[in-house]
Amino acid sequence: MKSSLESLSPTRVKLSVEVPFSDLDDQLAAAYKRSASQVNVPGFRRGKVPTRVIDQRFGRGTVLQEAVNEALPGLYEGAVLEHEVKAMGQPEVEVTDLVDGERLVFWAEVDIEPEFDLPEYEGIALEVKDAIVGEDELDRHLDELRKRFATVKPVEKPAAEGDLVQLDIVGAVNGEPVEDYSIASYSHEVGSGGLVEGVDEKLVGLSAGEKAEFTFQPEAGPQAGIDVSLELTVTEVRERELPAADDEFAQLASEFDTLDELISDLGNRLARMRLAEQALGAREKALDALLAAVEIPVPESVVRIQVEQHFESEHGEGHSHDAEVDDIDAHRAEVADEVTRGLQAQLLLDKIADAEGVAVSQEELSRWLVSQAPRYGMSPDDFVQALVQSGQVQSAVAEVRRSKTVDLVVRQAQITDESGNTVDLSVLEQEPESAPESEPEPEVESSGETTAP
Repeated sequence: MKSSLESLSPTRVKLSVEVPFSDLDDQLAAAYKRSASQVNVPGFRRGKVPTRVIDQRFGRGTVLQEAVNEALPGLYEGAVLEHEVKAMGQPEVEVTDLVDGERLVFWAEVDIEPEFDLPEYEGIALEVKDAIVGEDELDRHLDELRKRFATVKPVEKPAAEGDLVQLDIVGAVNGEPVEDYSIASYSHEVGSGGLVEGVDEKLVGLSAGEKAEFTFQPEAGPQAGIDVSLELTVTEVRERELPAADDEFAQLASEFDTLDELISDLGNRLARMRLAEQALGAREKALDALLAAVEIPVPESVVRIQVEQHFESEHGEGHSHDAEVDDIDAHRAEVADEVTRGLQAQLLLDKIADAEGVAVSQEELSRWLVSQAPRYGMSPDDFVQALVQSGQVQSAVAEVRRSKTVDLVVRQAQITDESGNTVDLSVLEQEPESAPESEPEPEVESSGETTAP
């Protein structure tokens, strides 16, 4: 096999390949064998029809074309390996010459990973938000913990923010009931959100037995863009009584003996959360800084295909475009920019990973699989099987490798917060403080929580 490589652009090449006809012997023999097993010729048993008879009855050209089609993928891959082409996407292939008994000539155009110089990524300067845990936040988390141990009792008063209300909700379109927006005996905390925006305001001030009406337009689903009216009937108002914030409560709700110890632990946990947020911010800032420091051309056809896949998926799942996006072309351009940036980030991180020799262990891959499975509503075992069946295992490995590469860049970075303080993220690599073996479950009245409109 003879092949040559021609660069068409920084992201596309053309492979020209010439193959001696003898290289097609195996595929040609297999094609004749398949034809012999599929035809009935008087005087010959199925599968035993000679090649000359097949040529006479059906034409050699048909069999030859089948053999060429079978051989092309392997011949293309051979040329790709010979010229060390890093292909992106599927090639465009055309046979330009086929002389029976002599040669096969074809070319293949394919998008490739572009060449680019790595930016300086060691010791880059990053600024993240201050990690502040205020007293108000600490009090709010303490109150949330007290809510878990609160007692709930019915009250004869109008509902206020923070109260629990029992609701019957009836949805309708043009006076016809809509099951998707109707539910009975739904428990809801006034002011907590979770229902259609604006409903909480309607509930404030309602007493048991009183009703309110609300009209809205869903953004997705069968009723998208249609007025849906909701009739909200309050059947009961309940009020929480929080336990006193004292040492006795600390002993009930935690492994600590005093309220001060409990509050100190909450503060430490919140501080660790803020530090984790700083780490996430540092990862985002690091990638932004690296991408801003280098030009990475991306194949237009690869971007176009991924944009089309996005819109096909969006349409297939019944999603409507963002209500603020009136111009489909603007939305398409926005998606194209996101796809382009994502591809640039992958190319950049892969090249840094190659330079640093970043590898993924089985343990790291397993941790990633366990963390990702819940996002798809699957068990880790089922998630692994799905990846294997869809041929996405290597994509998963690449994802973990890129994540490790970002971590490597962040570890080497000079990180400060907005106040100019040096941020040390190494604390996050240490084992977190052990949590209590078990926490007593509060004895509270069941809220009967369920899915709501």
